[in-house]
Amino acid sequence: MSERIFVKDGISLDPEELQERFIRASGPGGQNVNKVSTAVELRFDVDNSPSLPGYVKGNLKRQAAHLMTQDGILVMQVQTHRTQARNREEAVERLVALIAAATYRPKRRIATKPSRTAKKKRTDSKTKRGALKKLRSSKSFD
Repeated sequence: MSERIFVKDGISLDPEELQERFIRASGPGGQNVNKVSTAVELRFDVDNSPSLPGYVKGNLKRQAAHLMTQDGILVMQVQTHRTQARNREEAVERLVALIAAATYRPKRRIATKPSRTAKKKRTDSKTKRGALKKLRSSKSFD
């Protein structure tokens, strides 16, 4: 795992930034689950990562707050597969997906005003509606 992990255009992670720890998985699996450490705990220090721009770090902290420690380290556990290698791949895929989602920047809205024609149509429709309601009333307004 010596080559960089591609996330999105211009953003890639150095594998040295990731810390992996293998633990025993819980749940069904028979004797294998009691003997082999196949689950992966992946740690990624978001605060001190030189690979991520500042806005991505901020978005990632907001979006993945449930996975973050107080020190700004993202901790992810994966135990969905039977093999250690597949769990490791899954953990990296999930991390890349989280970071890719954090790179999204919403477009700034440009405030616009309604045109003169649009204002005229709106007032005309209001006038017509008011006249219609006036016709429905039984009172005479003379």
